Amino acid sequence: MILFLVGYMGSGKSLIGRQLAEVLNYNYMDFDDYIEQNENATIKTIFETKGEIYFRKAESNYLQSVLNLDNTVISLGGGTPCYGRNMEQLIMANDALCIYLKATIPTLVDRLFDERSKRPLISHIASKDVLSEFIGKHLFERAPFYEQSQLQIKTDDKSVSTIVEELLLQLF
Repeated sequence: MILFLVGYMGSGKSLIGRQLAEVLNYNYMDFDDYIEQNENATIKTIFETKGEIYFRKAESNYLQSVLNLDNTVISLGGGTPCYGRNMEQLIMANDALCIYLKATIPTLVDRLFDERSKRPLISHIASKDVLSEFIGKHLFERAPFYEQSQLQIKTDDKSVSTIVEELLLQLF
């Protein structure tokens, strides 16, 4: 089985994905890392040199290449489910499950504000109020895709181990 973790940046996809994979004795893949390895460039560099359209097409192609993996937890980029037919393909994939890690805007602001420099999409934002507005707009656009997931887990005010435990209870 493949477990795809979707959600906005800062929702905990990477942390939760690693721990979930460890508990299940599954392989773990950070999809952004997978793209960077295959493109031999960072996502930031791909955006700057080839543009977002190129990136989104490449992202969809790479997604096709992982749909048939076995016993793997894959943390997807925040935008991956929101472009092309990606979400439809995730839901239709054989022996796969999409899990939406859902966090509120205040939680996301708290988690992301101090690490803006590591996240090109928000690196230019100077205040928590502006970040809150930015995330709110993005979530408004992206939530309809995320909410198509077969499972949803709220991540606010919970430890990684608590979230993993809740996921395991829903999965088995």
